[in-house]
Amino acid sequence: MNVRTAHRPALVLAVCCASIVVVVMDISIVTVALPAIRRDLGASVSGLQWTVDAYTLVLAGFLVLAGSAADRFGRKRVFQCGLAAFGLGSLLCSLAPGIGWLIAARALQAAGGTMLNPVAMAIVATTFPNPAERARAIGVFGSMSGLALALGPILGGALVDGFGWRAVFWVNVPIVAAALVATALFVPESRAPRARRFDPLGQLLVLVVLGSVVYALIESRPLGWTSPLVLGLFALAALGVAGLLVHEPRRADPLLELHLFRSVAFSSAIVMAVLALCGFGIFLFTATQYLQDVRGLTPLSAGLCLLPVGLLVLVLSPRTGRLVGTHGPRVPLVVAGSAL
Repeated sequence: MNVRTAHRPALVLAVCCASIVVVVMDISIVTVALPAIRRDLGASVSGLQWTVDAYTLVLAGFLVLAGSAADRFGRKRVFQCGLAAFGLGSLLCSLAPGIGWLIAARALQAAGGTMLNPVAMAIVATTFPNPAERARAIGVFGSMSGLALALGPILGGALVDGFGWRAVFWVNVPIVAAALVATALFVPESRAPRARRFDPLGQLLVLVVLGSVVYALIESRPLGWTSPLVLGLFALAALGVAGLLVHEPRRADPLLELHLFRSVAFSSAIVMAVLALCGFGIFLFTATQYLQDVRGLTPLSAGLCLLPVGLLVLVLSPRTGRLVGTHGPRVPLVVAGSAL
C-alpha cells in the first residue's frame, strides 16, 4: 500500500485546510498592509474600503452558487478552478499598479475563494464516511479559520516590514500551487446525487442587494447620507429584497431557503452573526491604521497588537462548540453579547 492510497484521507484534509487558511487569512492579513498600500498607491479611504470589501462582497455573493456548481460539475474540478483563480488573483494583486487594479484583482481572488471553502467542506464530508471520523475532520477543518485569523496580522506585519505590502499576496502563490498539485494527486472526484438547479434571477437579486448596500455605505462618507446616489442605492437594495421575497418561494430549488427565517432562533443567530462580523471588520480596518498612522507602530508591532483577537478565536471556538452541545446556545450567546 503506497502513500497515495494509505494516507489519502489525511492528505485530502490537509489540502482542504490549506484552502481555508489562505482564504480566511486574506481577510486579516491585508488590513495590516492598508497604510502601506495607501502611501504607495495614493489610495483614498474609500479605495482602502473597497480593497477589503470587494473581497468579502464577492465571497458572500457567490458562495451558494459555487456550492451548487460543485454538486453539478464535480467538487474536485470546481475546487481546482477555485485554487487557480485565487492564485492568479493573488499574483495580480501583488503586481497592481493602482488601487483600481488592486480592487479588481481582489474580486478575482474572492471569486476563487467562493469555490474553495464550501466545496472543501463537502470534500471533507465525503472523504470521511465514518460519522466519528467526519466530526473530528470537520472540527480540524473549522479550527483552521481561527488559526488563519491569528496568523494573518502577525504574518502580514512581518511581510510588510521585511518586503513591502505586495508580499502579503505573494505568500499565497506557493501555497496554492502546492495545493493544486496535491488536489490532482489525492483528492477524489465527487458529485451530489441530485444537483440543485441554478437560480440565475435569485443570484442576480442577491448581488444587487449586497452590492447596493456596500456601495452606499462606502460612498456615504464622501457624498453624504442624503445624497441622491446613496438614497437611490438603498432604494435599489430594498427593491432587491422585495424581489427575493417574491421570487424565491416560487422556486423548486431556491437560492435562499427563506422559510428558515420564520424561526426566531435562526433569524436571531443570523442577525447576531452579521453584527458581530461587521464589528470585527470595522475593528480590524480602523485599528491597524490607528496603530500605524497615529501611534507610529511598525506593521509587525501592529500585527502583534492584533494577535490576541485571533488567538482567542482559535482557542475558544472549539470549546464553544462543545459548550453549546452540552448546555445549549443561551450561555455562550449571553457571554458573547456581554463581551461585545
